[in-house]
Amino acid sequence: MTHGYTFVDSVEELTDLVGVPTAMAANKERDALLDVDRDWLASSPFCVIATADEHGRCDASPKGDPAGHLVHVIDDRTIALAERPGNRRVDGYRNVLANPHVGLLFVIPGRNDTLRINGRARLVRDAPFFDAMVVQGHRPILALVVEIETVFSHCAKAFMRSSLWEPQTWDPEALVPRRAVLAHRAEAKDGQTLEELDAYYAPENYRRGLYG
Repeated sequence: MTHGYTFVDSVEELTDLVGVPTAMAANKERDALLDVDRDWLASSPFCVIATADEHGRCDASPKGDPAGHLVHVIDDRTIALAERPGNRRVDGYRNVLANPHVGLLFVIPGRNDTLRINGRARLVRDAPFFDAMVVQGHRPILALVVEIETVFSHCAKAFMRSSLWEPQTWDPEALVPRRAVLAHRAEAKDGQTLEELDAYYAPENYRRGLYG
């Protein structure tokens, strides 16, 4: 499978290929939130949380809530994210119990730059700040509390290359129709028909269980 590959096996080789960062890029990390970071977190409805287990096996999990409810800022070095009803796999949370290191990427729709936070996480089953994270009358199931180690803005080039926010590039059913995805999952759903799976995964059905 790897015949003809030329691997990069050292930091020196990697640096030779990609070069060194500018002083601005190399020194942009900080260990506490600025006011502009707080504003960003208050405006972001979506993030991806990266975790790894004790063996280094990784997971990336999306989290979403209305802007202003996704993140609760406890203080300049601590944030919390709510857990809402989902598929109950909790792969990332299992990882956190074994390895507390996490990386988070916060997105604002239409913006090509992002905010990154790395730190150490704990799972909290209840706390007074849960009352500030109520959505549609429901408190969080639990919260991921992250002690910030580094926070910094990430450049816009990846989002620009992907044309992610340009509607003329959108055609979500063209290459991977929802029914094609459902067909591959039919055996895992106890023999349900595609029509039954269509109804189960329909957006209007999912919306009824978003928060409780």
